[in-house]
Amino acid sequence: KWAQTSRLTLLLPHGYEGNGPEHSSARLERFLQLAAQENIRIANPSTSSQYFHLLRRQALDPNARPLIVMTPKGLLRLREAAGTLEELTDGRWEPVLDDVGVDRSQVRRLVLSSGKVYYDIAGHDERAKRPELAVARLEQLYPFPIEAAAKLVASYPALDEVVWAQEEPQNMGAWRAIRHRLEEAIGGRVPLRYVGRPWRASPSEGYPTAHLQEQE
Repeated sequence: KWAQTSRLTLLLPHGYEGNGPEHSSARLERFLQLAAQENIRIANPSTSSQYFHLLRRQALDPNARPLIVMTPKGLLRLREAAGTLEELTDGRWEPVLDDVGVDRSQVRRLVLSSGKVYYDIAGHDERAKRPELAVARLEQLYPFPIEAAAKLVASYPALDEVVWAQEEPQNMGAWRAIRHRLEEAIGGRVPLRYVGRPWRASPSEGYPTAHLQEQE
């Protein structure tokens, strides 16, 4: 087994939908804990075209590495997650997706998220009333795209803060593994803040009503 490479690809359901801990969590934090020296790739694609280009890159990249993909069931039929033909034919894998519908000169708060929770934030009723808010997506969690993230933050000249928002409790998910990378990308320019569930022993709620209240 030594000195061998592998393109093993794992598609793991991961996205909080109120159906209990096992359904919600692929234990993203455990894979991130294993990630070092570019031994694996970890991604949480949020559109069908991103998913296509991720798998295409996995097949064509000469450096074979295992790929861990978070695949929320809630995105399977979500219209907003559908890619266009142009994105499939002319696009490529993007480790970071920016918010294209904002006036950058007005943005004071940049919210970074990954996976399904992006649609909960961007599609919220209050979102349209907040021109000072931009919502971007981190699609590749490891290797962390430090240059792309730094370029994203630098493109907003009037920022007051950057927020990392996740569905998982604070002791789970990506936060603890990538916090230092986010701080490096920000470069001390503005504060970095966490928004999400507090520390928990259980990955998620198993009661749909409680889940909806927490998600809101």
